[in-house]
Formats: sequence, structure tokens, C-alpha cells
Amino acid sequence: MIPGLEMSVWEEFLSPGNLGRALRRVEANRGAPGVDGMTTEQLRPWIREHWAGVREALDAGTYRPLPVRRVVIPKPGGGERALGVPSALDRLIQQAIAQVLTPIFDPHFSGSSFGFRPGKSAHQAVRVARRAIDDGLRWVVDVDLERFFDRVNFDVLMARVARKVTDRKVLKLIRTYLEAGVMIDGIVRATVEGTPQGSPLSPILSNIMLDDLDRELWRRGHRFVRYADDVRVFVRSRRAAQRVLDSITVVVEQRLKLKVNREKSSVRHAREARLLGFGFYFTRSGVKIRVDPQAIKRLKDRIRELTSRRWSVSMFCRIDRLNAFIAGWMAYFHLADLASRLRDLDEWLRRRMRQIRWKEWKGYAARRRNLRKLGIPDANAREWAASSKGYWRIAGSAVLQRALPNAHWDDLGLLGLQNTWRRLRTTA
Repeated sequence: MIPGLEMSVWEEFLSPGNLGRALRRVEANRGAPGVDGMTTEQLRPWIREHWAGVREALDAGTYRPLPVRRVVIPKPGGGERALGVPSALDRLIQQAIAQVLTPIFDPHFSGSSFGFRPGKSAHQAVRVARRAIDDGLRWVVDVDLERFFDRVNFDVLMARVARKVTDRKVLKLIRTYLEAGVMIDGIVRATVEGTPQGSPLSPILSNIMLDDLDRELWRRGHRFVRYADDVRVFVRSRRAAQRVLDSITVVVEQRLKLKVNREKSSVRHAREARLLGFGFYFTRSGVKIRVDPQAIKRLKDRIRELTSRRWSVSMFCRIDRLNAFIAGWMAYFHLADLASRLRDLDEWLRRRMRQIRWKEWKGYAARRRNLRKLGIPDANAREWAASSKGYWRIAGSAVLQRALPNAHWDDLGLLGLQNTWRRLRTTA
């Protein structure tokens, strides 16, 4: 250990440059206020007035974080996930700590760890998984860590942090955050284990905690990927996969004091495996990446919400909301081979948009008039304006497809799923 290194970690944590970067990051991330109600917009002026007292308490070791506000959100696949929302000030301090811990720990993490690391991404993890499957490792071990963020043992975690950080003030402050407690329904409850999801410290601490698992898998020569608590190991046979699952369970439960969910952990063939919303399929040219059917279902569910006829907004507002969702969804899932699937989804989306337009044209006169404006002959316009068929039937008719063709929606600025996918694939 280089003399003075311990103090340099603390000094770097509290340096103006590090705190400035942390403040900008917290402001950019925004987020809901913590238990004190302070927003990220109010944080900077509050700091100008009160930082001297906060700094004094930090240096003296008397600073006490506020408990995190517990928020429960639904999981995409069902169930609920508990998030912890720290106060804006505590987010700033935690972010500043994370920024000094990252260069100490991250260079030594496994190359197979992809979650919450600079220069790493979910797409990289999926590509590495695809390559392993393409190399013949077609049995996938899915290790589900039961409520990982809620079960992390403080002593085990702090022992791993202390391997590289010996500054007692830094260690004490991290432990103080782990033990800050949570506020549920206005009542503060102590925490004796876990790192709250939603805090800036949680990602780096989770990677520190699971680095031992990465090293053990690497020592045994396994091909694997890990993204936070999502772990996949790739082997050549079902029997080998089952042995790996059993041995990993021992490491996780005995060495890390965590718990493997045996009901959700599984051994699957690669064609049935899922990773971060993606799956895999086999072609003559090799293994390809697809979107998990559950992710497609969630896509369609959200589009149904945004194209509901009961949602009374202007068409321009609706298209803006749709475009924002489509752009975000496709930015993540463009990695998959989706060309034929997106063509069908585009047709379905435009049909839903046509039925919205048909509802907007209330009554016989308005429908006949608008159909005539859009080039439909008067006889056809009269016939369809008087039709008693339902919205979905009308939206799929040749007449309304002619009146409201693809070009109509392009002119209104609606992003097509397939065109967005192609553009992103070209620029990726």
C-alpha cells in the first residue's frame, strides 16, 4: 500500500471536481425526491447554503444519511420490485463515493461482467452469449439469485470492499449508507442486509459482491456472462449444465451468503434461453438473436395503451408519445433480427391508427366528407360512411387503407417500427 493512499481516497471523494461531476450526474438523472421532499432541482442552491455543515459532519464521521423512501414497482415478467429512493443530498454523496470506487475496483472485474460498468453494455453481454452458443455451448445455466439486492450480507460485502479500500472513513460511510434504513408508509425500519436498488452506490457494490462468483467461474474455465444479478453459464451438455448449477449454488450460498432461487433457476437449451429481453435461434448461417416473446407482448400492450380509442388526445400528441416509445424500445432491441416481425407489427399499428381516425370522424356527414377529401369516389364514400361495421373491420378495409395509406402516417411523422430498426442497424 502506498503511504497516504488511504487519505487520498477520502480527499478524492470530497474533491471539488469529483463532487461537481457527481452533482451534474444527479441533476441529469433527476428522479423522484426522497423522504425529505427535496428535488434534484433544489439540490444545487441548497448545497451552496449548507455544504459547509455537511462537509464538517462527513469529516467528523457524524454524518447520518436519511432513510430511503421505499417504492414498489411492477416487474415486466410479473411480481413486484422494491426500489429505494435516497434523498437528493444522499444521492450526491453516494454518487461521489461510487465515482472514486469505480477506478479502484472496475479494472479488476471479470471481462464477462457487463452490468453497470463503464464501456460495458447489455448488447455486449448478448453478443458474447450468442458467440458462446455458436461455438457449440448450447446448454444454458440460468442462475436466479433470489432477491439479490435485498439479501446482500453487510459483513460479507464490506469485507470485499475492504480488500482494496482501507480508509476507515470511507468504509464507515459506506456502511452507514447500508444501515440507513427504509421508510415504508411513514415508518422508518432498520436494514440489516441488502443494497437498495435505485441508489447510486448499489451498482458498484453489487459488482464487488459478485466478483468472487465471476472469479470462481473463470477459474473453472466456464464461458459465462453476468449482468448485475443475471448470470448465464454456457456448456455442451444437459448433464454438465446440471452439475454447474449445483456447484454454483454451493458457492453462492456458502461463500457469498446469498440464496439461489431453485424454482426460477434452470437448465435450458439455447433456443429456449433468455437473456436481458433477448433469445436465440438457429439458422444455416449460425446463431441469430431474437426478441424474447414476452418483450414483444409488452411492446404490443404498450402500443395498445397509446392507441386506445378511449384516450382523448390530439393525433399529434398521440404520435409524439408513440414515437418516443418506439424510439426507446428500438434503441434497445434493434440488436435482434426483426425484419419480418416488424413488418407485421407496422401493419397492425397503422390499422389501430386508422380506427382512431375513423372514430374521430363522428357521424355520416364527417366521414363522407373526409373520405371524399382523401380521394375516395363519392359512391364509395357514401357506402362506407353509412356502414355499421365495427371500427376494427372498417380500419382493415381496402377503402380506408386507400384513404389513409402508409404515406399519410409518414407525413404526420409517425415512426415506423421497421424503418426505425433498419436505420439503427445501419448506424450501429
